[in-house]
Amino acid sequence: MVIITLQRNKCIGCNYCVEMAPRQFQMSKKDGKTVLLHSKEKKGFFTFKTEDNLIFENCENASKACPVKIISVKMN
Repeated sequence: MVIITLQRNKCIGCNYCVEMAPRQFQMSKKDGKTVLLHSKEKKGFFTFKTEDNLIFENCENASKACPVKIISVKMN
């Protein structure tokens, strides 16, 4: 299982996550911050869990590219 967590309120809108993992992230037209698709929000943290292990590498690259380090990717 892959677990992706995004701390959206700290996003600076650089778009690197969208470039690295466009199936999981997109930029909001309202505020210019990233959106973790299909995620659930709890106390400012957006989390998406999936059995699709194929997305791990792209999401890991997005996490590493993020200049403010607000993306966490784990494999269980």
